[in-house]
Amino acid sequence: MSQNQFVDELELAPKLAVLKALAADEHVTRVAERVGLPQPTVSRWLAELGEQLGAPIITKTGRRVRLTRAGRLLAEAATRSLAALEPGLREVEEELDPEKGRVVLGFLHMLGRSVVPELVRGFRAEHPHVRFGLVQNARYTVVDKLLNGEIDLALVAPPPDGPEFASEVLFEQELIVVVPSTHRLASRRAVRLRDLEDEELIVLEHGYGLRQITDDMFAAAGITPKIAFESQEIETVRGLVAAGLGVALLTHAETTPPAGLRELPLAPRASRVFGLAWLKDHPLPPAVRAFRDHALRTHDVQR
Repeated sequence: MSQNQFVDELELAPKLAVLKALAADEHVTRVAERVGLPQPTVSRWLAELGEQLGAPIITKTGRRVRLTRAGRLLAEAATRSLAALEPGLREVEEELDPEKGRVVLGFLHMLGRSVVPELVRGFRAEHPHVRFGLVQNARYTVVDKLLNGEIDLALVAPPPDGPEFASEVLFEQELIVVVPSTHRLASRRAVRLRDLEDEELIVLEHGYGLRQITDDMFAAAGITPKIAFESQEIETVRGLVAAGLGVALLTHAETTPPAGLRELPLAPRASRVFGLAWLKDHPLPPAVRAFRDHALRTHDVQR
């Protein structure tokens, strides 16, 4: 679409409103009052539309006007066009109003149990009309959706560090070693990464944030881990460990872990950092900005 064409279409929009009003009340003065325009402007627009069509769209009968057949057809088309446009205008209005907008938040599956519900609950207490789209997935998928503009905010660990992202740390979770209760390390008070060098390791698949953290930790220690199983779910990893099939680096279970497990701290202590991320050069709608600020304030209070 050319710039001139775009300008022409913008100028046509108020004329459609005049035609719609004229179909309901064939009185130019009252129509002008209804659409908030001077009566001479409305009269001029109606004359210009007739000239553009090559046929008049109104005929005068005393102080009133009557739509011609061409005018009636054009008014009906204007009414249909505005009916299609109005939902979009409402969406734009909601998007620009922090009390009526929509927030699309992407996050890791494990955060759906308590972290995200608590954040949303606290925000909705102050902004009850804001709607949410909640997208749960692996870290790499959530980050890709943020980059592609499919979501507004991403709550992941670790937060993305590319130049196109901005992020703030919200909280961290301690990393622990999970072993079967009958394992040789089960009686230890703490476990070093080097103690796992010869162990069969159960990990998440590539693309998951915890897998990236695990790989980075072993690489920094100069250890090549023995990967026995790769999974898509942390609870599946716990189950495999409980079955005696290996050991794992995880975070503390939010619910009661399976029987037969021991959770041991790492020495030195290590943690998993969760951050809230957004696109750096992409203006955030008011509702999204308000939720981001709420999440950051909540984090500051908790610290």
